[in-house]
Amino acid sequence: MRGLLLAAVMLGTVSTAHAADMPDLPILRGGFTDGLSKSSVNWDGFYVGGQFGYATTEMDFSRAPKSMTDFMLRDSILQAPVGGWSLLPKNHVQATGFGAYVGRNWQFYDAVMGVEANYSYMNNLGSTASDSMTRLIAGETAPTNHLYTYNTTLGGGAALQLKDYATFRGRIGWSGGDFMPYAFGGLAIGRADVSRFATVSYLKYDDFTDPNTGVTTRTTIGSGTMTQTEQRVNSFIYGWTGGIGIEYALLDCVILRGEWEHVGFSNAKNISVNLNNFRVGAGYKF
Repeated sequence: MRGLLLAAVMLGTVSTAHAADMPDLPILRGGFTDGLSKSSVNWDGFYVGGQFGYATTEMDFSRAPKSMTDFMLRDSILQAPVGGWSLLPKNHVQATGFGAYVGRNWQFYDAVMGVEANYSYMNNLGSTASDSMTRLIAGETAPTNHLYTYNTTLGGGAALQLKDYATFRGRIGWSGGDFMPYAFGGLAIGRADVSRFATVSYLKYDDFTDPNTGVTTRTTIGSGTMTQTEQRVNSFIYGWTGGIGIEYALLDCVILRGEWEHVGFSNAKNISVNLNNFRVGAGYKF
C-alpha cells in the first residue's frame, strides 16, 4: 500500500513540473482573442484634412440661347422652331483644384457611418462657345398663290467659369483594419460666373406664283433683328454628389485618402455642368 502511495505522489510531481514547462497559449486559458486578434483602427470621432484634385468637366452650351430666343420671339411663329435649335456644342475641360474637409464618424463594429462638409477651389475651370446658323422657316397661312417664309439666322454665345463648390454628404464605410473603403452621397452648391447672348434676324419672303404663267416671284416684305445679353457674377448653382473612396490610417491620428467624386449641377442660364473629380488628401483624426 505504501508503495502505491509513493508511486502516485511521484507521478503527480512529474505531471506538475511538466505542465509548468508548457507554453501559456491563449487556447489553454479558454479564449482565442488575447494575443491572436488582428489590430483594428478606431475610426470614430471628428476629423479635418486638406486635399488636391484633378477634375474633368462637361459643359453643355447647346441650349444656352433658348430662354432668350423664347422671350424675344414670344407669341410669334418663329418661337417654337428657333427655340428647338441646338446652336452651341458641349465642351470638355480639365482643371486642378484644392480644398479642405471636416467630418464626424460613428463606428459600430466594422461599420463606419459619418457626415462630412467638403470644399473645393477650382483653378481656371471654365469654357466658352459661340456659333450661328440659318434656316428657312415656313410662315403663317398666306392668300391663294402666295407662300410666306422666314429666312432666319440665329447667332449666340455663352461662357461659364466654375470658381468653387462645396458638398454636404453622408457616407458609409467598412473598417478593414488599417484600411476603410467608403461610399458617399449628398448635396452640392457651386459658385460660377455665367454670361450668354443671342441674336435673331430674319427676312420675310412672299413667294407669289402666277396662276397663268406658273412663274414664282419672291418679294421681301419684312425684316427684323433682335439681340439680348445676360451676365451674372457669382451665380449659385445647386446639384448632387456621389462617389467612392478609400482611407488608410498611416498613424492612429493621421489618415490618408483617395477618392472619385461626381457632381451634377442644375442648369445655370440653360448651361448644364457635370464634373468628375479625382482627389487625394490627408487628414487628422481627433
